[in-house]
Amino acid sequence: MKKVLLLSFSALLLLSSCVSKKEYLALEEKQKETQDLLNSATVKLNACLEDKAAATARTTALEEQIVDLRKNNESLIISNKDLTLLTSKGASNVEKTLESIREKDLKITRLQDALTKKDSVTLALVTSFKREVGINDPDIEVNVEKGVVYISIADKLLFQSGSYTVTTKAKEVLAKVAKVVKSKPDFECMVEGHTDSRSYQSGVLIDNWDLSVKRATSVIRVLQDLEINPGRLIAAGRSSYVPLVDNDTAENRARNRRTRIIVLPKIDQFYDLVEKEMKNLEAGGN
Repeated sequence: MKKVLLLSFSALLLLSSCVSKKEYLALEEKQKETQDLLNSATVKLNACLEDKAAATARTTALEEQIVDLRKNNESLIISNKDLTLLTSKGASNVEKTLESIREKDLKITRLQDALTKKDSVTLALVTSFKREVGINDPDIEVNVEKGVVYISIADKLLFQSGSYTVTTKAKEVLAKVAKVVKSKPDFECMVEGHTDSRSYQSGVLIDNWDLSVKRATSVIRVLQDLEINPGRLIAAGRSSYVPLVDNDTAENRARNRRTRIIVLPKIDQFYDLVEKEMKNLEAGGN
């Protein structure tokens, strides 16, 4: 650039010596314009160089950001895969938990239905007995204890003193009992004989155990004759060991001498169901 200026200046000197003053001034003006253009071009060049440097710096920064973003993106992809896996496992676990809860609810509902059905049948059974047997008779009591129907018949209504032969009047009462029992084929019928505490011995019967059992079997035979399936009948003797009251008066001893007919659902089936469902619930809880 300096060489150009020197050459131009030298040329002007030479020309000034060779050309007229007017031509010299024109050349000088031309040189000034050229210098202005050169200065302007230099300013623009410097501005371009600065812009280039700034653009290069921005480009470098953007490239670094791109590298960081790629790294973050890869990390997010890995995290997303892990999260997806965890979410999938979590959803599976939640679904399993909900399914377990639904199964437990179903089992509990089954138990409640079984209990409700049993209670409903028991209530209907009590109503039938009270209507058929005659609850107003003071020698006959019908009640429910722990979900089981009990019909307690006084000894004097069933047997003569010291006898195990069922009376004719008792057979009429037992016929009413049999009618209700036959209408409930899913129920069993247990006959319990009870005596007072006074010693008893007669013929082949050596004590109150024998008498209580013999009286129970006598009632069983009447019920069997009334066409109740013998497979549903149970004979039991309790002797004097389950008294209602103390055996200290004649009146109390008369109360204790009784026969109870217990009408109950086939308890093994019902409790098998309950036990099975409870085991399932415990297994599910563990």
